[in-house]
Order: sequence, then structure tokens, then C-alpha cells
Amino acid sequence: MNRLRAFLHHWHWTLPGLLLLALLLGLPALMALPLAFSDFDGLHPPRAVGLGNLAKAWNDPLFWTALGNSLTVAAWSVPLRLLLALGLALLLHRPRRGVGLLRAAALAPSLTPDIAWALLWLWILNPLYGPFAWLLGAFGIAPDIWLTDAVAARRVLALIGLWLLGELVVVLIAARKEIPAELYDLSAVEGASAFTVFRRLTLPMLLPVLLLLACRDAALSFQTSFTPALIITKGGPQFGTLLLPLYVYQNGFEYLRFGYAAALALAMFAVTLLMIAVQLFWLRRWTRLGG
Repeated sequence: MNRLRAFLHHWHWTLPGLLLLALLLGLPALMALPLAFSDFDGLHPPRAVGLGNLAKAWNDPLFWTALGNSLTVAAWSVPLRLLLALGLALLLHRPRRGVGLLRAAALAPSLTPDIAWALLWLWILNPLYGPFAWLLGAFGIAPDIWLTDAVAARRVLALIGLWLLGELVVVLIAARKEIPAELYDLSAVEGASAFTVFRRLTLPMLLPVLLLLACRDAALSFQTSFTPALIITKGGPQFGTLLLPLYVYQNGFEYLRFGYAAALALAMFAVTLLMIAVQLFWLRRWTRLGG
């Protein structure tokens, strides 16, 4: 009884949110799981096909294209987001005049609906009248190269992901505040330079948090890149920005292949779990070796 009371004492604030999350995410996932093994178009009764949808995905060139594009965008966006968030956190962690407003400005894009900032970036990148086109034109660069070249378009999606780093900044600010001030005082007494303090003290202390945030960002990269891929590039040019979540959406809601879309979503879930497992393995190994 005491153990149960202690459990409820520590978790009574968290359990309602976890239960709601399980209801909103877990229940639809469980309902979609049988669809992955059936042929269903929403118009006729579902027909069981076993592993047919997964075999179809394995032999589908567009699936592998979408997977490669998704991993490429994640490989670009996750490190860049962490580096930029770390820099902002180190600049904004000290209490000074106006820092609260700057922290709010860093967090605001993460609170904006995805469709709103995707439309904003669509206007910014518009090759005819967008401000980015004007800026490139001032340097003699063709303004439409960013959305007409497959490689450049993928990099654009990765750079757009930098817009949503407010949560990372907040977590890193909190982690930086947890480092004892006495360690910095001792470094100052010993005459360590700012770069040495960062390399020998700040970065090693923040590295576990950075690795955990990398796991989180890698898992969410498929989700955050879906809206700009749908609104801005629509998977083009030449399938250069066809990402896995966009391919799931197209098969489910444009082609009415609900069974195949569910199988693709299941494959995307497996890829995400594999990415997290690899990162956690390296995190555990780094912790075991003492950094």
C-alpha cells in the first residue's frame, strides 16, 4: 500500500496527460494496425492480404526514395537544430534585461500551427515576389533554384526545420542552469579562456542532454518535415522531397490505398524505432565509458 501511495504521489500529475496521449495516439495506431495487413480503399470491405502490403513496399522504388529523402533531411536538420539551439541557449541563459522577450521569441515559432509557418515560408521562398527571391537576385543568383533542384529543395526543407527549435532552447537553458556556478568560478581563478571553459566544462556537462535531444529530434523529424513538404514542395521536384509521411498521406488520402498507407506508416514507425535504438546505444556506451 505504501509503495502504491508513493507511486501515485510521484505520478498523479503525469498520469492524466499520459493517458490522454495514449488515447489520442495509441488508440488510432492500434486501429490502423489491422489495415496494414489488408487491402482497403474505403469503398469496399477490407480484404486480408497478409504481408502483401509490406512486400509491396519492399519492392516499391518510391518507398525507398521517400525513405532516403527523409533520412537525408533528418541528417541535415537534426545537427543544425542542435548547434543553433545550443548557441542560443548559451546566449540567453543569463538573466539580463530583455532576455525574457528573446526567450519568448525563440519559443514562439514552436507554438505556431504548422500550416501557418509553412504558408509563411511558401511566401518567403516564392520565386516571383518572395523576399528571398529579391535577396538572391541582389547577388545575381537565380531565385528559383532552391525549389527546382531536388538536392537544393531537400536542403531547404532541412533549413526550414531550424525555425522550430524553441523547445530545444528551453531545455538547454534549463540544463545549463543546472551546472554548478562554482565550477565556472574555479575556471576563472585558474585563468581558463572562454573557449577552454566551453570545451572542457560546458559541453561535456551538456552532452548527455544533447544526445537525448538528438534522439527526440530524430524521432520527430519525419513529423515536422511533413507540412512544408506538403505545402511548399508537394514532394517535387522529381520526387526530390517526397518524404515518408507525405508518401503515407498521398496513398491514404489521395489514392485511397488505406491498407498500403497503413503498411507504410508501420514501416516508418519501425525506421523511427531503429534510429532511436541506435542513438540510445551510443548514448549508453558513452555513459558507460564516462564520456
